[in-house]
Amino acid sequence: MVGINSRSSAAGRVVLKLGDDISTDEIYPGRFMATVLPAETPQHAFADLKEFNSRLRDRQIPPGSIVVAGSNFGCGSSREQAASALKGHELMIVARGFARIFLQNAVNLGLRVFVCPELDANEGDELKISGNQVVNKATGKKFILQPLPAARRAIIAAGGLIPYTRKRLLKNSALEK
Repeated sequence: MVGINSRSSAAGRVVLKLGDDISTDEIYPGRFMATVLPAETPQHAFADLKEFNSRLRDRQIPPGSIVVAGSNFGCGSSREQAASALKGHELMIVARGFARIFLQNAVNLGLRVFVCPELDANEGDELKISGNQVVNKATGKKFILQPLPAARRAIIAAGGLIPYTRKRLLKNSALEK
């Protein structure tokens, strides 16, 4: 998986710019809480942003596209579906900061998330994420990433907590033989 450690890079176009305090209810409205399967949750991502949701459902937004946000992205409830819905579209999230529980859910599901406290980007800008920085190719400005701990990066790189654990168990069982 690209874009999560100092040896990899990723690039994508900003398809949605959001402000501070975006709640999980805005990402994945509570009225869809009965839908929990990862194959079904993506259809409800940003459901109340009708045009954006329609573009996601119609696959007009390519995997690797970027949502930028301010501070406290994913605040509110602990609903895992918010991270699952975004992961289902293979979006990358670059925010000035994340709510603690959302961040852990994102890591557990392998959603590519980046903390960039000084980020300045608009819809349509192309961002290149490399090493410890984000470069806004539209403006030429560079912004420092706040790195995730190594353990979290490893879980994201594996595709989430279940694949990470499976890989470690297989490795350990091979060592025992």
